[in-house]
Amino acid sequence: MRLLFLAVLRPHTGNAVTAERVRDHLEAAGHICILKDAFDFESPSEIANLIAAENVEAALALHLYRGGRLLQGHGIPFGVIFGGTDLNEDVNQGEKNKVMGKVLEEARFAVAFTKSMEEMAQRQWKARQISLAVTRTVFMQPHAKGKIYVQSQGIATVPNPAFDWDAFLQRSEINQSADNLHVFLLICGLRQVKDPLYVVDVFSEWHQEEPNVYLVIVGPEVDPVFTREVKAKVRRTAGVRLIGEMPQGDLHAVMKSCFVVVNSSVSEGMSAAILEAMDLEVPVLARNIPGNAAVVEHGVTGLLFSEPQEFVQLAKRLVRDPALEKEIVANGREYVRTHHSWQAERDTYQRLVRMLEGSSGH
Repeated sequence: MRLLFLAVLRPHTGNAVTAERVRDHLEAAGHICILKDAFDFESPSEIANLIAAENVEAALALHLYRGGRLLQGHGIPFGVIFGGTDLNEDVNQGEKNKVMGKVLEEARFAVAFTKSMEEMAQRQWKARQISLAVTRTVFMQPHAKGKIYVQSQGIATVPNPAFDWDAFLQRSEINQSADNLHVFLLICGLRQVKDPLYVVDVFSEWHQEEPNVYLVIVGPEVDPVFTREVKAKVRRTAGVRLIGEMPQGDLHAVMKSCFVVVNSSVSEGMSAAILEAMDLEVPVLARNIPGNAAVVEHGVTGLLFSEPQEFVQLAKRLVRDPALEKEIVANGREYVRTHHSWQAERDTYQRLVRMLEGSSGH
């Protein structure tokens, strides 16, 4: 079957990585998956031309507003995958909320990564006739018949074996012995919702007390205005470094070599960086927001902080308590293996697409 897959494809971002992984799942089942950047299209009429030119039979969209709105009214079956922006930001804008509700009404299925995302969708569009495929839970409206698919985001990390950690430290202008160095890695696109400056000041104060701790922010420059603000702040802040986007294999190698992976976002759908850190056996220190709390159990699979001073307290605890670090790493790895299986994700998306195939008459 020929499938159109719309997603936001900024290089090296979570959306792009997820979209590439899902496309791989679908192509492994023999489908032709035409992956396009949703930002390249302004209206459904442009998509209509693409559908005709490519002989598209069904479609999939990552993000209800950014991608799903472009798939309405074309007469082909489609499914949608919730993104964090949908439920954390776009629902608060009246027109976008209305559009997404209509997308859900027309979609044959929707996929949510966490129970909290599913609950938010129920509250927002509880009257809509939709089926939600949700991590570790089953939600069924009275009208829904047949199987409800249960799936979370799958994770498979492959660090670049040729990556040079010492060269990375040199690039980061960290002139410390690697033996006694503790690098805290914050991975995010530079935009306000990721809030990369949230712990910068308190971390800098800690660095001045203990010069062997560094915070390195890694990610693409998504918002140009905000990027300038971040760069200016980092330039005048001791112990904090900023590195541009990296290929996935190199980023996984950096994660594997760092001490802790940090997430300080205001909101998240499901952070791939957190799950990748767990898979790579690296401790996670994440801001206590619903999206993070859905995958990080405090003191078990990672640590959650609610304000900057608590972040520093927990960070110091990890540095000084190797037993806690070891326990969290083991639990995190087991959690990912149990709940975020790459193979389970593949099986589920292949089944979902067969459902689209059946509904299109093929």
